[in-house]
Amino acid sequence: MDLTTPALLFPAISLLLLAYTNRFLVLAQLIRQLHGQDCHANQAILRQIKNLRTRLTLIKAMQGLGVLSFLLCAISMLFVFLAWQLPAEWAFGISLLLLVLSLLCSLLEIAISTRAIEIQLEDLESLSKKGTITEKK
Repeated sequence: MDLTTPALLFPAISLLLLAYTNRFLVLAQLIRQLHGQDCHANQAILRQIKNLRTRLTLIKAMQGLGVLSFLLCAISMLFVFLAWQLPAEWAFGISLLLLVLSLLCSLLEIAISTRAIEIQLEDLESLSKKGTITEKK
């Protein structure tokens, strides 16, 4: 393993961290919007709150694992620079494992996010059946 091997991960991890931060910002905005609304605690909102808490936890895990992966990748490069081959390989291997775990958390968060949209659609459908939502002409 040479210095370029862990260096290849730097742009990928950086872009992932940007994407994770974007997901966090969108989630924070949703929570603030929900808090600002004059809404009564109906079943759909309670389900959304539970969903948002789970997603927030997953995004924290995604970001934490991504940052640890980035740090271990940098440490791996340092070890390669110092010609400590075995620690460099171990640090890089653990970095890859953390990156995979971060991506799995991201996949789960996307699935939960999709479920949140389904909850909103169910709520809209129930409102339209009650006649609360009317069609614009």
